[in-house]
Parts: sequence; structure tokens; C-alpha cells
Amino acid sequence: MKDRILFTHDTWSLTIVRAFLALVIWPHGAQKLFGWFGGHGPAGFMDAFQMMSGLPGWLGWLVIIIEFVGAMCLLLGFWVRFWGLALIGLFAGIILTVHLPNGFFMNWSGNQSGEGFEYHLLIIGMAWALVVGGAGNLSVDQSMANQERKF
Repeated sequence: MKDRILFTHDTWSLTIVRAFLALVIWPHGAQKLFGWFGGHGPAGFMDAFQMMSGLPGWLGWLVIIIEFVGAMCLLLGFWVRFWGLALIGLFAGIILTVHLPNGFFMNWSGNQSGEGFEYHLLIIGMAWALVVGGAGNLSVDQSMANQERKF
């Protein structure tokens, strides 16, 4: 079972998807956890999270963990399928609880009441590619899978 989770195709395309997904998600986690990049830190995020979603605060901490820790693990290629599934769940939830009423498109012209969900679908698509294909080259998963095959 563990071998199936760690197995990855020997390709650079998954490595590129994994790295760019991590680079896009990690700053959002850093905004929420540390207040970096213009974020409001945990207290500000929790207030906005509970107000916008109506969900309990502990789920807000789960969001922070997925975005910050999960993105770092993606960058390293560690348990990529797990973190990919976590991102799919997170971004499906974000669409359903916040962005669905705003339609598909981002709010480029300022005519909508909020942002659409097109960006979120891109994240889901990238994460799904990693769930299906694995971490790719230069990943901890690949190294661990190769170690298990030796024994």
C-alpha cells in the first residue's frame, strides 16, 4: 500500500507542476500563519474565515496547515498524493463556501461582488495531476519508493 502511495512516474513534468503549485500556495499559508506578504496573521485570518465561511475556527487551522506545511511538503516531494488530495478538498470547499455565487471568472474589472472560482479550478487541476501521477523527479517520495524496492 505504501509503495502505491509513494510511486511516481519518472518525469520532469510532475516535478514542474509540483514546484509551481507549491510556490503559488505557500505564500498564502505564510500570510495566514505569520502575517507575511501583507497578510493579517492567524487572528485576522480566523476572524475573516469564520465570518465568510461560517465554519468553526479549528478548520481555519487546517487551512493554514494545508497551505503552509502542505506546500513545503509539495516542494520537497514528500507525501505528494496526500497533500494533493488535501488541496483538492480545501479548494473545493473554498469554491462551495465562498466563490461559487460570484461565477466562474475572476473579478478583473471590479463588476462582481467577489472573485470567481477559475483560479481555484486551476489549483484543483494541478493537485489532481499530482494525485494521479505522483511527485515526479527530485522528490522524497521517489527516493523512498526506490529505497523500498531495494529491500
